[in-house]
Amino acid sequence: MGTFTIEGGHKLKGTLTPQGAKNEALQILAAVLLTADEVELYNVPEIRDILRMIELLQGFGVKVEHKAKGNWVFKADEIDLDYFHTEEFRTKGAAIRGSIMIIGPLLARFGIGYIPSPGGDKIGRRRLDTHFIGFESLGAEFIYNKDTGFYKVEGKNLRGSYMLLEEASVTGTANILMAAVMAKGTTTIYNAACEPYLQQLCKMINSMGGKIAGVGSNLLVIEGVNELAGCTHTILPDMIEIGSFISLAALTQSEITIEKCRVDQLGIIPKVFKKLGVQFIIKDDDIIIPENKHYEIDSFIDGSMMTISDATWPGLSPDLLSVILVMCTQAKGNVLIHQKMFESRLFFVDNLIDMGAQIILCDPHRATVMGLDRRIPLKATTMSSPDIRAGVSLLIAAMSAEGKSTIHNIEQIDRGYQDIETRLNAIGARITRS
Repeated sequence: MGTFTIEGGHKLKGTLTPQGAKNEALQILAAVLLTADEVELYNVPEIRDILRMIELLQGFGVKVEHKAKGNWVFKADEIDLDYFHTEEFRTKGAAIRGSIMIIGPLLARFGIGYIPSPGGDKIGRRRLDTHFIGFESLGAEFIYNKDTGFYKVEGKNLRGSYMLLEEASVTGTANILMAAVMAKGTTTIYNAACEPYLQQLCKMINSMGGKIAGVGSNLLVIEGVNELAGCTHTILPDMIEIGSFISLAALTQSEITIEKCRVDQLGIIPKVFKKLGVQFIIKDDDIIIPENKHYEIDSFIDGSMMTISDATWPGLSPDLLSVILVMCTQAKGNVLIHQKMFESRLFFVDNLIDMGAQIILCDPHRATVMGLDRRIPLKATTMSSPDIRAGVSLLIAAMSAEGKSTIHNIEQIDRGYQDIETRLNAIGARITRS
C-alpha cells in the first residue's frame, strides 16, 4: 500500500484546474460500446478507476488510442463477446463499480451482458436492483448465478417500455437509457436521475444519432434507433474535486483560484459553501477563494442548527459531505451532517476525533460537528484511507494539522484524484508519496 506523509500547517497560494469528472467519464466510456464508429473524448481524468475501465474495454477488443493527456479515441468495431468468459474479465470487471455500466450498451447492441459483482468503495450497501429491473422492463431476461457471483442479462429484441424507477439512481438511469436507445419503440423513464453527468451522456448519445427527450428533467423519453454513429465529446470538470478544493482552501486559510469550473453546472454547491460561511468570488468560470481566517456556519431562520444533507440532483451530491464535514471542524458554529445514501461513509470521523475534532457520530448516517473556530488546531496522526472521498478528506485535515501526518492506503485517493500531491505541492503543500 502507498503512503502519504504530510507536513501540515502550510498555507497554499495559487491556481488549481479541476480534472475531468470521474462519474461522467465512467458513463461516457461505457457508451463507446454503442457504436462501431470512432468516439473521441477530451478531458478524460487519468485516474485509477478510469484507466481500469479503459483496460476493460480493451479486453473486449475496443481499439484505444491515447493521443494526449485527457484525449482518447475509441473504436468498438470488433467486439469479442467471448471475453465475458475469461478469468481476466472476472478480475477486471470486479475491480471497479463502474463496470456495471457496460451491460446497458452491450445489451442494446449485442443482446447480452455479463458482469461479476462489481467492486468500488466500501461505504455500505449499494443496490443494483434498479439496473436489472429496468432491463427486464425492456424485455431482457435477468439471471443471477449465486455460485459464480455473475449477473447476466439476455434480450435480442428489446422493446420500449414505461418504467417508474424506485430510486433516481444515476448509474441505473444511465445503464437503462443506454439499453433503451436502440430498443424498438418508445421508452419512458420516470424518476430518472438528472445530474449534469447524466445530461452529458444524453447529449453525447443524441450527437451520435440517438433520440432522447427531456434531458435535464426527471422524465426521459427515448425513441429507439437502429444504430448510432461516432462523435466527439468533452467531459465536464469534476464538481466533487471543485468542492474538495473549496474545503481545502477554507480549512487551511489558503488563497486559491479554481479555474475553468463550469460554474453553470455546479447547481447548489456554491450556495451550500456560503451557508457554511466560506467567502469566495465567482468571476466568469473561475472561483476565487481569499484567505478565510474565520468562517461562520449559518443557522436556520428559527435559530435551529444548520443541517447539511445529500439529495438527488438538484440536491447536494453525497460525495461532497465528507470534505464538507472536515471543513466544518474549524468553522465557528455547529452543523449536523446527514449522509442519507450510504450507511458506512461517516465512520472515518474516528480519525478526525483522534486529531482533536469535536464530532459526535449520532448513528451511521448522521454526525454533529462542533466547530472549533480555529481555537484548537487539529493534531497530526497516522490513519488509513477507507474510500475515495474519506481519503481526500483526511488529506485535507492533515494539511491543516500541526506536525506530520501519515495516510496509508492512498490507492483509494488515486482512484478519484489525478496527481493530487503534485498539483497541491505546486501551490505550497508538503506531501510526500512513498
